[in-house]
Amino acid sequence: MARFAATRLDLDGKVIFVTGGTGSFGRRFIETVLTRARPRKLIVFSRDELKQHEMQLDLAERFDPETLRCMRFFLGDVRDRERLSLAMRGVDIVIHAAALKQVPAAEYNPSECIHTNIMGAENVVRACLANQVRQVIALSTDKACNPVNLYGATKLASDKTFVAANNLSGDIGTRFAVVRYGNVVGSRGSVAPLFQRLIARGAAELPITDERMTRFWITLNQGVDFVLSSLDLMRGGEIFVPKIPSMKMTDIAAAMAPGLPIRIIGIRPGEKLHEMMISADDARTTVDLGDRYAIEPAFVEFSRESYATTRPQVAEGFSYASDTNDEWLSGEGLLALLDDGQPERRRRATD
Repeated sequence: MARFAATRLDLDGKVIFVTGGTGSFGRRFIETVLTRARPRKLIVFSRDELKQHEMQLDLAERFDPETLRCMRFFLGDVRDRERLSLAMRGVDIVIHAAALKQVPAAEYNPSECIHTNIMGAENVVRACLANQVRQVIALSTDKACNPVNLYGATKLASDKTFVAANNLSGDIGTRFAVVRYGNVVGSRGSVAPLFQRLIARGAAELPITDERMTRFWITLNQGVDFVLSSLDLMRGGEIFVPKIPSMKMTDIAAAMAPGLPIRIIGIRPGEKLHEMMISADDARTTVDLGDRYAIEPAFVEFSRESYATTRPQVAEGFSYASDTNDEWLSGEGLLALLDDGQPERRRRATD
């Protein structure tokens, strides 16, 4: 599913650096780049040596040694600016995917979330500027728009840090942008794998926090394509938001386990009934690019042409929320997304 395919992006010969490269997004991003391009170096930067080892073994099963010659695995934490700066020498493109993402864990451990998501973002910006990186894309979340939990608040601060960093690059020319999207089907922490595990164990019911709850949905493959195509489009300072479908949580349960009862367990600390990716206040600087929206920077002190010179701005008072979305996902559509999000399952089925 390549609905966000990049048209002009050429990664051949580039040095690409991925923070949080052993996470769900990072692994799929690395696999996609290895399949489509021939980068000079493809650097995974993460703090878990076991995950790096497992990732190396997994890649060795899927790609030939010549393709993997570009791979580099660096141990490090985004909290460590000196290590980041050392690891980024000669890098052309940075994809910042490292973050603490679990909402309840962030509520219980706020200082840890702040150190990684906010101070880590600042460290990435400083390291990129110090090494004259050309392009930087930071991954955000729908929870950063009008946040009600600490995770969302830290990602909002991170978004602001990356957007404002364009005004600091001067003659270095580094350009920073952000991508913001919803829940990823099949990723760690997603409700779909939880439901799959419960169904496989013969659960008599599925837990739902609130029967009114809605969420945006995107697959890992679509998320990777969205990042790559945003890298192709970026001018600096944008927050790119994909046009993706919504679905009610009760409909997800019904699609995955028809006839299985649900049990309402109540909303968790810091959780919203519905997610929003563009607020009415953001609408004043939001442009419709067809398959996505771009929230343009409010303060521009660098050379940049607005998308609004050729593309329409959204209507005054516009907002983009999961409960008022124009596009809704059917049960069949969800099952198709689940299949797209788990290609390893298809590989095993055809072996």
